[in-house]
Amino acid sequence: MTHNPIVATIPSSRIDVLRMMVRHNLTGAPVVKRDDDELVGMITRRDIFDNPEEDQLALVMKRDPQYLDPETPVEEAARVMIQTKETHLPVVEDGKLVGIMTPTDLLYDVEKKASGIPVDELALSPCVPIYQEAPLIVAFVTFSVSKVNALPVLDGTGRLNGIITDRDVFNKFHIHESVTEQDMGLGGEDDFWSWENYRNILRMWYEVSKIDMPMVPVSSVMVRSPTTVFKKTNVSEAARMMRRNDFGQLPVVDSKDNLTAMLYDMDVISILAKD
Repeated sequence: MTHNPIVATIPSSRIDVLRMMVRHNLTGAPVVKRDDDELVGMITRRDIFDNPEEDQLALVMKRDPQYLDPETPVEEAARVMIQTKETHLPVVEDGKLVGIMTPTDLLYDVEKKASGIPVDELALSPCVPIYQEAPLIVAFVTFSVSKVNALPVLDGTGRLNGIITDRDVFNKFHIHESVTEQDMGLGGEDDFWSWENYRNILRMWYEVSKIDMPMVPVSSVMVRSPTTVFKKTNVSEAARMMRRNDFGQLPVVDSKDNLTAMLYDMDVISILAKD
């Protein structure tokens, strides 16, 4: 687990949480009572975007989140993630928060255990390709309805030419949590920053039918020549690539470099949950 994780506290506002996520480049954080380490909830980027009208953290966070004990075997941790589809699991000891577990934390265990297992046995999550010249609004809609966070991008011949993730889109429009504080107007505690402005950006993401988006193609935002793995690549090697490069997913190709699937970190850790 990651020890002593950065936390959000209640009472606090959504703006406080956004400042914290931007400052530390987080996608999620445990929520504890102020001046106390008692866990009361979890907050993720998705929770914030799903509730654009709520200003208070207590109204946005997930209450009574699934949590782990420090002595929980990693196999059980993986099993809980797979069953609940939760990618951020707080770790609690004697009622106090002591850590957090994500799929990335489990990849090293997969490296040690998955020898001899080919990637194509685990790449079972949806693979949703998109054409490189499709307008970016189409990617917005595709993310929304398919519930995936990465789209392999194909050229006019059907060949893999790139990959686009929700992070790439957020970065393009300056709404991802890793954008600099200056870009978001969060440079200092005394800087004026309007929640109303950010709420409008949230609506842009989730009310895609109402977006007046620039007609730029996916190719202008995608990551070109993405790292790939072959169908018969050992899962342990794929896990190593993900961990070292901080990838949440890898396109899977055959011997002729044709796209065949997408491998996600949650697929990879499922090898631990099978015991």
